[in-house]
Amino acid sequence: MKHETQNSRIIKASRGKIYQAITDPNALEYWQVPGSMIAKVHSYNLREGGGYTMSLFYPDDELKMAGKTSEKEDKFTVRFVTLDQPNKIVEAVLFQSADPLFSGEMIIEISLQSVPQGTNVTFSFKNIPEGIKPEDNEAGTISSLEKLARYVE
Repeated sequence: MKHETQNSRIIKASRGKIYQAITDPNALEYWQVPGSMIAKVHSYNLREGGGYTMSLFYPDDELKMAGKTSEKEDKFTVRFVTLDQPNKIVEAVLFQSADPLFSGEMIIEISLQSVPQGTNVTFSFKNIPEGIKPEDNEAGTISSLEKLARYVE
């Protein structure tokens, strides 16, 4: 059964500044990676139909083998479905894994809505692979939203 999650956070920055951080490969390496993981963008093409390939590396002190691509790495490819600056980004994500529990295309819709305090940023995930627990996806998204806020505020 495929899962869905949604997380929001109000960030004290303009939609334009947040959109820029979401579509900048250098910024992605900072904020998109949850917790103490490290990120590397391998390729990047900012246009509808374009996308990027990125790896998230687990810290050496993580004991459980949580990686999808290898023991300590999650590598994935993103295709930009929609780039509606500065309102919305829709991404289709494919994880590079031999494990069928991580197969299929996950959809991430990022919505940016102006509010008096700044911007309400919402990440909606659809078709989350069965190998990813919804609570883990939500925790990772909360961590990433916190880092995004620190990056732009």
